Formats: sequence, structure tokens, C-alpha cells
Amino acid sequence: MKYITLIAVVTIVLLQATGSIPQSSVGGAMTLVLAFLVAALAVGIHEAWSKKWGVLGWIVSIVASLAGAFLATSFGSMVMEAILMHLNLEGSLAETRHPLLYVASASMMLLTLLGSWIALWIVSRLR
Repeated sequence: MKYITLIAVVTIVLLQATGSIPQSSVGGAMTLVLAFLVAALAVGIHEAWSKKWGVLGWIVSIVASLAGAFLATSFGSMVMEAILMHLNLEGSLAETRHPLLYVASASMMLLTLLGSWIALWIVSRLR
């Protein structure tokens, strides 16, 4: 799991640093969502594979991981928006390329993965 976290955070920061995330209204958000979902999917697959679960376990693991990631991302975006509102930035983070953009991206990825792991922990406790 540590490697998944490291690879996901480095990937999202590199995507931001190289300008691979489009600045359009929909393209940038969809690229970020794709990166978050791929990371959550990797967590769900790793959990099912390492526990040697059957087909139903794989399905439950992947669904729980994606659901936890969705909830954590929703909560994390509300927290990030509240924090960014109190900062006096001259425009959006994507436009200004402020260093806080990389911190926000990495922390959102960490929150997404944390939500996946919490959901998987709950499912394994109920099993």
C-alpha cells in the first residue's frame, strides 16, 4: 500500500508540474478524477489480491474502495475550498501555478486513498 500511495502522489504532482492537466473547464477536472479513480481502483485490487478473496470479495473490495474514494474526495474538496477561500490568491491555483497547487493536489490524492483504505477496513471488519 505504501508503494501505491507513493506512486499516486508522485504521479499527480508530476502531472501538475509538467502541465499535462488541461486548463479547460472540464478537461482538467476529468484528468484529475481519472487519476484519483485509477489510484482507488489499484487500492481495491491490491486489497482483494493480497487477501486472496474470491470473485464476490473482489467485487466488494473494488466497489468499497471506489465508494470510499468518492466520499473522501467530496469531503476533501469541501475542506480545500474552505482553506483556499481564506488565502488571498490572485486567481485560481491552476492559472497562477502557485506552489500550493502541488500541495493541494498531493493532499487530495492522500485523502482519496485514505478514504479507500477506511472503506476497505470497514468492509473487512464486517466480513
